[in-house]
Amino acid sequence: MDKSSAVVEEKKASSADVAISVRNLTTSFLSDQGTVTAVSNVSFDLYRGESLGLVGESGCGKSVTSKSLMRLLPEHVTRYGADSQVLLNGKNLLKFSERRMQEVRGNQIAMIFQEPMTALNPVFTVGWQLDEALRYHTDLNRQQRRKRVIELLDMVEIPSPEKRCDEYPHQLSGGMRQRVVIAMGLACEPDILIADEPTTALDVTIQSQILKLMNDLRQRTGTAVLLITHDLGVIAEICDRVVVMYAGQVVEQAPVRELFHNPAHPYTQALLQSIPRAGQRVKGQRLTTIDGLVPGLQEMPTACRFAERCRYRQVKCDQEMPDTTNLSESHCVRCFFPVHSST
Repeated sequence: MDKSSAVVEEKKASSADVAISVRNLTTSFLSDQGTVTAVSNVSFDLYRGESLGLVGESGCGKSVTSKSLMRLLPEHVTRYGADSQVLLNGKNLLKFSERRMQEVRGNQIAMIFQEPMTALNPVFTVGWQLDEALRYHTDLNRQQRRKRVIELLDMVEIPSPEKRCDEYPHQLSGGMRQRVVIAMGLACEPDILIADEPTTALDVTIQSQILKLMNDLRQRTGTAVLLITHDLGVIAEICDRVVVMYAGQVVEQAPVRELFHNPAHPYTQALLQSIPRAGQRVKGQRLTTIDGLVPGLQEMPTACRFAERCRYRQVKCDQEMPDTTNLSESHCVRCFFPVHSST
């Protein structure tokens, strides 16, 4: 078993403060070429009321991790590790039947998807779709549900909610549709909200409004938020802590401020250095990039998975897989030679 990469902040939070605990999550898929592993020994805790960012470039395993938590992956081709655990109130969701998971989804854990037009059914009004979760998970009558739907639309700052709830998704703007999806996620007051790239399809102005809205709602309702993104700017804006993933593994965890000022993993440092900054670029000079590509699922090295792209690569990195080590109570890294210089 890999050493747990979760940082347990004993002085800061007790186990009672944990909304969901992920331990040694390994998710594999059956394919014509054999079994391929997309996520390996991922561990982290999400505390009540906090916003935790899960960040990394495309193909690093972020979405597979979030869908594993929700059990939304196709069961007939998905396999979880024997010691993998997703603990909600002390119970392992990976052992739940589909029927039990239906009681959890939307009620205790809800998810906001990347593209609102695929999350919303075009043939039903937004009010009907908001009402669906309330019909399934609550004992409210029709009049009470209608009132709750209007309250939800008002809560996510949609103007004229009484009118909007009778409209169809195509009648709303992209930003409005994303607000409806957020309202759907919050309909049953879940303990945990998973937001998978919730602003990718939106322009910069609307993105900022949605992020502010999500942060305000989190502080108002106490809902824990797991934010999946490749955008470190989004992480900096609303997250308390960050989990950095690379090639299916957690490579670093830290509070946001510490991670941005003192990244310990070379991959984290490279991500931060590749963020464009105003006035940084010299005329004719290329923007900073990370050379190479994330290894494919069938080409995962047995040693350090970032070694081929790492500027600090040493012989040991090509021979062994690094364990996760704690740099402090709140900061851990999977690296033989952590970077200690400020970015």
